[in-house]
Amino acid sequence: MERCTVLSVWKKINEHYVKTVIVITIIVNALVVALSFLPGYDGELPYLIQQLPLLNATLNSFTFIFLVGALIAILKENITIHRRFIYGAFTSTTVFLLSYVTYHFMAPSTSYGGDGFLAGFYYFILITHIILAAAIVPLALMSFFSGYNDHRARHRKWVRFAMPMWLYVSLTGVLVYILISPYY
Repeated sequence: MERCTVLSVWKKINEHYVKTVIVITIIVNALVVALSFLPGYDGELPYLIQQLPLLNATLNSFTFIFLVGALIAILKENITIHRRFIYGAFTSTTVFLLSYVTYHFMAPSTSYGGDGFLAGFYYFILITHIILAAAIVPLALMSFFSGYNDHRARHRKWVRFAMPMWLYVSLTGVLVYILISPYY
């Protein structure tokens, strides 16, 4: 009985995937923006929470690797392996998002402490990362659903934008962590 319910919910989501993408995009981006205005936890953060930025960078690394694997698989016309890598990328990104939201709900904002060229480089990477991270949500989801439903022509159109942006976002997420980690 429970399996039928999950399958019927998935079928409903898939039938109306454009609405699903719009709702998820609004919720995710609104949540991230709202976290920017919260003051953060007052006091010593638990050790586990302090480790979340490292986990986030690790998850971004996995996403990058999964996306490269998906790209290589599809270039070799191996759709099954391509799908598995995409599922891996979505899984690591989802866990990243949960970890990111948890950390930024609990922790105060960390300021970059460097100066000179590195500061300019850091802020360029950070700003482009933030803008493209917001934009990648609907692009990745539309790519996913068009691929899942085997709408290949539509899938290729979405992926043409989504894949390079998602690769950039996952790679720059790691770079942002490396550059700011001394200031945590």
